[in-house]
Amino acid sequence: LFLLLVLSTILMNVVVGQEKSNRIVINADLGKETISKFIYGHFAEHLGYCIYGGIYVGEDSNIPNTRGIRNDVVDALKEIAPSVMRWPGGCFADTYHWKDGVGPKDQRPSIVNVTWGGVTEDNSFGTHEFLDFCELIGAEPYICANVGSGTVQEAAEWVEYVNSSAKSPMTELRKKNGREEPWKVKYWAVGNESWGCGGNMTPDYYADLYKRFSTYMRAGRPYRVASGGTDPDFEWTETVLKKTQKFRNLIQGYSFHYYTFCHGWGDKTAATKFTENDWFHTMKNTLVMEERLERHIALMDEYDPQNRIGLIADEWGNWFTVEPGTNPGFLYQQNTVRDAVTASLYLNIFNNHARRVKMANIAQFVNVLQAMILTKDEQIVKTPTFYVFKMYKVHHDATLLPIDVSCDDYKYEDMTLPSISASASKDKDGVIHVSLCNIDMNKSRSVEIDLRGTDKLSKSSGEIITSAKENDFNDFGQPEKVNICLLYTSDAADEEDSVDLGGRRII
Repeated sequence: LFLLLVLSTILMNVVVGQEKSNRIVINADLGKETISKFIYGHFAEHLGYCIYGGIYVGEDSNIPNTRGIRNDVVDALKEIAPSVMRWPGGCFADTYHWKDGVGPKDQRPSIVNVTWGGVTEDNSFGTHEFLDFCELIGAEPYICANVGSGTVQEAAEWVEYVNSSAKSPMTELRKKNGREEPWKVKYWAVGNESWGCGGNMTPDYYADLYKRFSTYMRAGRPYRVASGGTDPDFEWTETVLKKTQKFRNLIQGYSFHYYTFCHGWGDKTAATKFTENDWFHTMKNTLVMEERLERHIALMDEYDPQNRIGLIADEWGNWFTVEPGTNPGFLYQQNTVRDAVTASLYLNIFNNHARRVKMANIAQFVNVLQAMILTKDEQIVKTPTFYVFKMYKVHHDATLLPIDVSCDDYKYEDMTLPSISASASKDKDGVIHVSLCNIDMNKSRSVEIDLRGTDKLSKSSGEIITSAKENDFNDFGQPEKVNICLLYTSDAADEEDSVDLGGRRII
């Protein structure tokens, strides 16, 4: 059904199967680009039970916590080595006023989350709590400033509050609130989806506003990310790049969002109940992302030939219908083998475009959309997507290896898609990792891997994520159905050694 394989190899040739129609050529001596660990980033928005219940339960909760932050969630995240966490949104960011979320909690004003569910929040999770959470999980923070309903002064003071060590009203306020030294947060988004929920702006208006905000958001030499348009809006990308071309010191990143909908925007199938027609179109629409990504990258190459500006894919993932009986505004969905497959597709695409893609943030890490983790009271579930991130962490800051994939097609009715996706890297110890994904719902495949530019094999091993059914998922109070399993291991002293994989052979 689904082959997601990491082959850890040292100085060798690996061949998986014998079918010549499926062949991968990897040039192990030609790698130049680094796969940034920030491609394996996460996103936490004030949406549903992501913040309250997912991260934060309060210090008085019966759920074990550290300063109100769930210990089980922290421990789970450490398994996948989270690199960066984006907050507070998303659409919520452009309604969020950061000063409401600092200081004594019993004195913080409440806010109505008009974007997601219309619920009232007490602002008990704010800047200090978020940055505390990032320190606990070992992730870089990435803060999204309010451009839609906020002011330049508000954004500039937030950066100063967080980053400055100079004596000023903002740094004195930070110290009064219990933090002596600045956090020195590097990554800052200047608005979110300013074409829509972030203010319904035109690209010309946003580009001018971006330059104004960015000019004053300067404490600590931040890496500032401009809001992109919708994924097919190339005019927005060109406008922002053109209007900031003479102000290169003001822009370091450009945001790109893409979600997979089964049959297009607004047509959301169930997360766990789907047909092959749904499966195929989910794969098809995920692969559309690569074409969109490459067209935006082409524009960035035209206006930024020095490759200074990073493409920041800070929202991506599957968007299905919410689970029955849950608040439609909370975007809570289960997570199956189908999500694992698309996660591997996304990550392979990001890896292979590492020259320009410098960060990516799956939406979202807990209890929302394509989550890593689901929580219910004191219980926690690690989803199939969680295990993809755990498997793929071998690529963090590794050298991208050039790869050429030749494969047969996954055929459904009169439509076809390439059946195999792959990426490869070499880590600092010289270990080569190959990640493979078979998107065919019905047919397993054998793949020949031609690993060039290396010496004789030292050893090899493989892992797989799959399950008996394509809609299997991990649920509360039940044994896990989807996890990482050891596929094979070999000292490879004899290159003819093989392992029988139920019709598939690895040599």
